[in-house]
Amino acid sequence: MTQEIWRLFPVSRIHRTGNFKQGKAAFDRGFHRECQNPKGEMNMASEKKTGRFVQVASKGGPFEVVTREIADPAAGQVRVRVQACGVCHSDSVTKYGLFAGIQYPRVPGHEVVGLVDAIGEGVTEWKVGQRVGLGWYGGHCMKCEPCRRGDLVACKNLKIPGISYDGGYADYVIAPEIALAAVPESLNSAEAGPLLCAGITTFNALRNSGAKPPDTVAILGMGGLGHLGVQYAAKMGFNTVAIARGADKAQFARELGAHHYIDGASEDVAQALQKLGGARTILATVTDAGAMSAAIGGLGYAGKFIILGVAAEPLKVSTIPVIMAKQALAGWPSGTAIDSEDTLKFSVLTGVRAWIEKYPLEKAAEAYARMESGGARFRVVLETGA
Repeated sequence: MTQEIWRLFPVSRIHRTGNFKQGKAAFDRGFHRECQNPKGEMNMASEKKTGRFVQVASKGGPFEVVTREIADPAAGQVRVRVQACGVCHSDSVTKYGLFAGIQYPRVPGHEVVGLVDAIGEGVTEWKVGQRVGLGWYGGHCMKCEPCRRGDLVACKNLKIPGISYDGGYADYVIAPEIALAAVPESLNSAEAGPLLCAGITTFNALRNSGAKPPDTVAILGMGGLGHLGVQYAAKMGFNTVAIARGADKAQFARELGAHHYIDGASEDVAQALQKLGGARTILATVTDAGAMSAAIGGLGYAGKFIILGVAAEPLKVSTIPVIMAKQALAGWPSGTAIDSEDTLKFSVLTGVRAWIEKYPLEKAAEAYARMESGGARFRVVLETGA
């Protein structure tokens, strides 16, 4: 009880006692009686808040905007008041039930930015009002082999926002404190959202590829992932090659920072890369297995083909060059919270930004359809108005 709260008690109650001190004592007794439950325990809880949540009620079902009570964070958890959430192609995992074990209804979204609204017991790294981000990495088990070797994003029991637990298509999201990343003040929330998935995936893959400036690095595709990959590669000091379909995209590639452009519709991609000396790294951001297969031959000595896009069909690879030139094919999932922070900081330092289209939260179904159509330039972001 503060020294000031009793001053708000009606003056008439104090006056009826005829004594100021006695009046305050009467208030204290009455206040405590009103705050006690039948067991005599203090009950200071306020009325529960509610918020909007865009959920998928069942596998393959439509998006539904519902109102729910806002839960309190448990020990080790943080509740975030969402400001923006990117709409990622990986949200199809939730929409169509592509991973086993998804419990419905489920709220998608793993490109989340907002303000810390409440913290659970034991949380020490975050404060109420602090702006944070939440990406694909949403927690790990610390029991499987990748975790025990320190590769947390490769956890066999990885927790993923919007898949393992409710994500950011909502006014509020609750997540483990270890999954959150600090967001620089100079990035607005809508800008920062896509960097927590498309951004971190391309940035982290490039910096862990083994390529060193001024090596030749090719980005296959210039869509949601690729337009960021081209920017990161150029800002990292690589001899950057952008690969897409259509001569009309050449100018855009150069605006993003590419030093070379290869039109996959009119050129043999592998041959064009070999004319440049072969690529040390090819970052495949497309989902077309044919386009990937056609580009693998563009690798140079000790080159690495890194797969980020999920293709429905298998790739075709000529094994002799892979063997003789010590080449490799690899995948890259994303990164942990500290990798998200590195991505955001690098983006601020170098001016890398996602091109975005913004929609209000209540139009999540329309926003998802826009993303799924492939027509967005280039990332779709939901805003809650917070």
